[in-house]
Amino acid sequence: MKPMTYYWQSLNFVSLALAPISLLFCLLVFLRRILYRFGWFKSYHSKLPVIVVGNIYIGGNGKTPFVIWLAKQLQAAGYHPGIVSRGYGALEHSSDFPWPREVGVSENMQLYGDEPFLIHQATQCPVIIDPDRSRAVKKIENISDCDVIISDDGLQHYAMSRLLEINITDARRLYGNGLCLPAGPLRESRQRLKSVDYIVYNISQSKLKTVGEKADGREFTMDYEVNSLLPLDNQDSLDFDDHSMTLDDFKGKIVHAVAGIGEPDNFFRLLECYGLIVIKHPFADHFQYQEADLDFEPSYPIIMTEKDAVKCRAFSLSQCWYLPIKANIDHILADHIIGRLNKYSTP
Repeated sequence: MKPMTYYWQSLNFVSLALAPISLLFCLLVFLRRILYRFGWFKSYHSKLPVIVVGNIYIGGNGKTPFVIWLAKQLQAAGYHPGIVSRGYGALEHSSDFPWPREVGVSENMQLYGDEPFLIHQATQCPVIIDPDRSRAVKKIENISDCDVIISDDGLQHYAMSRLLEINITDARRLYGNGLCLPAGPLRESRQRLKSVDYIVYNISQSKLKTVGEKADGREFTMDYEVNSLLPLDNQDSLDFDDHSMTLDDFKGKIVHAVAGIGEPDNFFRLLECYGLIVIKHPFADHFQYQEADLDFEPSYPIIMTEKDAVKCRAFSLSQCWYLPIKANIDHILADHIIGRLNKYSTP
């Protein structure tokens, strides 16, 4: 049987059969948003500006590279960002490990989830995870000297007030069949995009050079800058050294490609574009690897995403590499965001 995501890309008998449920879902989501807007449901208003990086399309759009890019842009402008996240894949709440939870690179990554761990490692920003992002915001206000908060996901978390909203869209998939869950891939209807501040199209897997009209300053594109491949045992450092290789070094060679991300095919296509012969090993998003999961035959080199690498660093694997990527976005977007923050900060 084909996965449900297959039916989300077109209008077909499955999506049409589920359309009445989707309409009800959209209505409930809309009503919930209205109740927050008019104060029937309470939102937490932070003393700090909050920037939400999210999407209306469920999963796998490129939020993590964008959050890292944004944090570094803010740092370069003299700000001290803190980051809050849901912490998908993290160990659940317990008396020993309660919410909210501060990410630390010296402890067990499974406490935090792969994406918050990677973000903290890449930015050195304070990162707090909690399913209740408002509670995470309160925590980061109390334990750090940050002056702006980035929310990794949370576009629909209306219990957390925000200054700016940024929607990340995969330009290859766009919005699928345009329907809300479960008949389509959308968490909210496309009408929601009219109220966000910026839309960023991830064109890394798309042939599109531009999407829509950017004259109003709301729409931008994001591509990926692919750096050197690094050996798995070198991931405590982001420095490229004599042990690094490039994708060109593997051109024409057979490799095992590992991806436990929202859209594994995006990673596989990227490697194939560089001429690698790829044996694909897709895993579920946030998959918790055991070393045996990567015991592939025949024994070709293994290349994985950086997000997967943070969960595999303790493994004794030879010829295993990971691919750091860097978001490449028009600096004008950073100027827009910093300009809004400067106005917010002015008494």
